[in-house]
Amino acid sequence: MSTTTTLIATTAPGLYAPPQFSTTASSCPSCGTDVPSLSEPAENAAQRRIVELETQVRMLTEKASTAVDKLADYEDELRHLRALQAKATAPAESSALNALPATPSGDGNRPHTANPAGPAARTSRITSLLGRRKSSASISAGVPAPGTVPPLPGVPSQDLELRHALEKERGLRQEAEGKVSAMSSEIEELSVTLFQQANEMVAEERRARAKLEERVEMLEKRDKDKRRRLERLETAVQRIERVRGLLAP
Repeated sequence: MSTTTTLIATTAPGLYAPPQFSTTASSCPSCGTDVPSLSEPAENAAQRRIVELETQVRMLTEKASTAVDKLADYEDELRHLRALQAKATAPAESSALNALPATPSGDGNRPHTANPAGPAARTSRITSLLGRRKSSASISAGVPAPGTVPPLPGVPSQDLELRHALEKERGLRQEAEGKVSAMSSEIEELSVTLFQQANEMVAEERRARAKLEERVEMLEKRDKDKRRRLERLETAVQRIERVRGLLAP
């Protein structure tokens, strides 16, 4: 669009001169209509808005690329789990697996690379991986989780026996844990009872000891009383003998 600038002419000296204004108009190349251009504050605000939108677009692109990387990691983990499941069922299906042709997978063991620089490359990668995500989601919709895989029809009887043995061992383990818990509760009850009995025995021993000490004290008092009485009797006998000696001719 072309721009034209129009200036208002000044008046002669001595006359009133109105202020000069500069107006900028833009003409549309298709229809020729004059369109007034934006002022400087509006242009600055629009520029800031454009910068903010570009920043938001960049952040959203980075988030989308991170989500795509996580999706690729999940696909690698799912592929690894499928490989482990195939190895687990390999003894029963070794002949069939050897007969089938090997299909190379371009995504297997894919190293993690940095995010591509540039919005165009990120957008193309996001669209391609989102399309692959839809296809992989439709394929993996019928695949159960690794922890809840149902028994396959081609699983040998040895695996079934191992599963039965594992269930039996689990039942025995639960039963043993129940017995251990019951025994531990009984031991706790017995220990509490033994402690109570020991406390009662200690209390009885203390009471008996206190009674014995009281009896010993009482006997000691009696012995002291007897000794005092004997001393009194001895002094009385000595006095009587002295009196007899004085009264004798």
